[in-house]
Amino acid sequence: MIQDFDIQMNEDYLTDSDKVVATPHSASSKSAHAEMPFIKMIPYNTSLPRMILPEYGRNIQQMADYCLSIEDREERTHCAYEIIEVMANLFPSMVGDNGNLQKLWDHLNIMCGFKLDIDFPIEVADQSSMHPKPAKVPYTTSGPYHRQYGRLLPQIVKIVSDMPNCDDKDVLVSMVAHHMKKMLLSQNKDGVSDSRVLADLSHFSGGLINLDPEEYILHDFFEAEPQIKTKKKKKK
Repeated sequence: MIQDFDIQMNEDYLTDSDKVVATPHSASSKSAHAEMPFIKMIPYNTSLPRMILPEYGRNIQQMADYCLSIEDREERTHCAYEIIEVMANLFPSMVGDNGNLQKLWDHLNIMCGFKLDIDFPIEVADQSSMHPKPAKVPYTTSGPYHRQYGRLLPQIVKIVSDMPNCDDKDVLVSMVAHHMKKMLLSQNKDGVSDSRVLADLSHFSGGLINLDPEEYILHDFFEAEPQIKTKKKKKK
């Protein structure tokens, strides 16, 4: 059946410019002015309709177009199965594991412009799934209270403040307070007062962690100077 309509589709793609009329060269012939039968020339690809999936070639595209032109649904379904079999033989790399033909059925539906109305053996890709609309990325509109601390540090302080009073909590409070001081020093190298760090810590904890800056003294941090490596002189 595929061989029958292959010749038919090639004839349909011919244009008037592709048909040449042959006339005799001898003026004495009785049929000098009679037209000879048309000589059909091979059409150029530039004059043919654009292929949706060029990797399958012109013949497969013509088969898909012919399948769309079949009015009987049962016959059209049988033709689609035959085309899939031909595609699987010509392009075995498109066949998935265990003979999965999902990709071939999707490509056939695409070549038919998503207009192929048959009984598909599996669910094929439709036009909406080819260009799905990406999900909206949620953006937070409320900025942090102190940008120099970032967004994670207030969450850490909230977790530590909810802990019961114990030695582990005191250690974590000290680590968080010193870390906050180092983060402020990265923005202000001239110096940071302990009272400001402890005030911010009290704010992040909702007043659950209140430390007196006169009694709770934080360590001082200094920027280490990079060591300059000197080359050792080779002994003569």
